Amino acid sequence: MTSFSSVSTLVEQLIRDDIRALQAYPVGDASGMVKLDAMENPYHWPEDMVSQWQQLLAECSLNRYPHPKAPEVVEGLRRVMNVPEQYEVLLGNGSDEIIQLLAMAVANPGATVMAPEPGFVMYRMTATFVGLDYVGVPLNEDFSLDVPAMTAAISERKPALLFLAQPNNPTGNLWAEEDLHTLVQAMATPDHTGLVILDEAYLPFSSRSHLDWLDQYPNVLVMRTLSKVGLAGLRLGMIIGRAEWLNELDKVRMPYNINVLTQASAAFALKHYDVLEQQCQALCQQRTRLFEALEALGLEPFESEANFVLTRVPQGAGISARELFDALKQAGILIKCLDGGHPLLTACLRFTVGSEEENTQLLDALKVILDPPS
Repeated sequence: MTSFSSVSTLVEQLIRDDIRALQAYPVGDASGMVKLDAMENPYHWPEDMVSQWQQLLAECSLNRYPHPKAPEVVEGLRRVMNVPEQYEVLLGNGSDEIIQLLAMAVANPGATVMAPEPGFVMYRMTATFVGLDYVGVPLNEDFSLDVPAMTAAISERKPALLFLAQPNNPTGNLWAEEDLHTLVQAMATPDHTGLVILDEAYLPFSSRSHLDWLDQYPNVLVMRTLSKVGLAGLRLGMIIGRAEWLNELDKVRMPYNINVLTQASAAFALKHYDVLEQQCQALCQQRTRLFEALEALGLEPFESEANFVLTRVPQGAGISARELFDALKQAGILIKCLDGGHPLLTACLRFTVGSEEENTQLLDALKVILDPPS
């Protein structure tokens, strides 16, 4: 019989140190709770739309591999997002896979990924997964870009990838256009050129699109997702850009990465995109309501162009952010506590914008917690 060391010893011998040092991506258990922690669309489809969709799924051939390119989905995305014909669309199993494809494709020895922080945690985690260096450059206190610090870091580290999320998660704001132009141009100089990824995950709630930047800058790609518009369960992300870039990303994409049911469901949903757009408009109205109500309760919400509202719990509130998070959880409402995640997020909570009923439950609970009856 072969003699083995303990499993713990084997893990230490075989698993990279930087991987063992990581924590798995945290997902809270929302069973039986009002779920306002993950920026999901709370609305269901109309009954007749659900019936048509279910019939479509019943006809799917689960015994066959899916189409490797999902052309019907790509055609639908081109239509609803007005993607010019000269640009290609590559699909991923959520934006996470797109981020992974990008990181894998540029993973030369010593290559660097850069992003402003606080930002989407998967930029850092994915860089670590594939053995890339990661540089996070802090935002200013008002969550604007620190352009001098960013350009200095670009000049020094010469990143292969720069992620710029618009709107940004978890701050919810759009950055000044001139600042974005400055950073894109800093990523294309005579001594260094890197890819800039404009992450538009929250586009359905935003006043600005950057798809036309593909015409201006050959080193820019635009990343989007259907998760926030109401299809989070399908896990469908995409990247849009010049064929020269996407052809290379396609080489590291796993075959058949978009399954049969996702392809059928997404193609169907895109034919009814007006329903999803109406739901997003309703969420924008609820976002205004939520912002104003949080402010009236003595909290400090930040303006948002996403489907969430970042909020700071002021020192004079008589309760800490963590205590408020726990009290809401006790009341059956799950939000996201960001306190401790980054210095700029001290005392901050993130509220996903829910339906009118969900937001009412949240606000009623907050009133009781922040101003309990004597």
